[in-house]
This record gives sequence, structure tokens and C-alpha cells, in this order.
Amino acid sequence: MGSTVLNVMSSSPPLTTATLVVRAREGEAEARQELAREAGRTAYVFALQLSGRPDVARDVAQESLVRLFDRLDRFDPGRPLEPWLFTIVRNQVRDHARRERVRRHESLDAWLEGGGQRAASAATDPAALAEQAELARRIWKAVSGLSTAHREIVVLRDYHDLSYREIAAVLSIPEGTVMSRLHAARMRLREELRGER
Repeated sequence: MGSTVLNVMSSSPPLTTATLVVRAREGEAEARQELAREAGRTAYVFALQLSGRPDVARDVAQESLVRLFDRLDRFDPGRPLEPWLFTIVRNQVRDHARRERVRRHESLDAWLEGGGQRAASAATDPAALAEQAELARRIWKAVSGLSTAHREIVVLRDYHDLSYREIAAVLSIPEGTVMSRLHAARMRLREELRGER
């Protein structure tokens, strides 16, 4: 038991993203792998939220990681990585759509039913869990019905917790536009969810 306590106490704390970036720039293989794991998960989820298609999200996440590592030397490790990564992912989603030359608006219901998004809850009551799952499904259905401009802002603000300034940087629009689009998107969601009752 004593050795277990020592092993737990001696384990090093997880590296910060800034440290991972610096070490990855220096060519440290473990740091590059960890950064790829973290950034890959984030890129996949955001690409899936924007496109609604797991196949596209996988491709976009991979393409985004290649771009991230190609340009890692340009990134300031003193800044948060996510807004920069979100910009890359967003551009890759748009490029992918242009390459397909097809505008497909699929619901995220299949993704939700497949377990891609689970409501975080400590509830163990099956009825409460079912209610949460149904609410999550309804919200995602409403989000998937928004215009691309509104969906991007809702996802960045409400699911990735970016500030208005960070969203403005990711989308290359003024902060005022972020606020007005977010307000309009939330009003649209509210109307849509009320109409489903």
C-alpha cells in the first residue's frame, strides 16, 4: 500500500496546453502525441457540430491537425489554443463543403442517438435521464436547423464557452455582430423549441 501512495504522489501533473505547444515545437514526440490527442478531440467535436456528419468531421479533424502542426511555430503559446484551432476547423469545414459542392443539411439526431452527445448529469433516475436525452435531442435538432452563421456562433458560445472577443476572432467579424447574431439565434431556438411542445 505504501508504494501505491508513493506512485500516486510522484505522478507528474498533466501538462498545460502552453507547455505541450512549446515541447511539441521542440520536437518532443510525447508532447506532439498528447497535443494531437487533445486538439484532435476538440477539432472532431467542433467539426461535427458544424457539419452534422461524422465522416466529414473525421476528415476535417485530420486536416485541421495537419494544418495546426504545420503552423505550430507561428502560434503564441501565451494565448489559448482553442480559438486558433476553431478558426482552422471552421475553415476546413467550409473548404470541405466547397469541394463537395453539395449543400446537405442533415440533423444531428443520428449523432445524438449514437451517443455522440450525452447530457452531463449525476442523476441516476431513468425517467430524468430519458427527459434529459429528449431535451438534448430537441435542442440539437433546433441547432441543426439554424443558418450556418447562427449555428457557428451558438456552438462556439454555448458549447465551447468562447468569449465574444474570441468568437469574433474565430469568425473574423466584429464583436457587435457576434452579439446580434447570437441574440437572433437564441430567439430562433426559443421559438423552435416552444413550437415543438
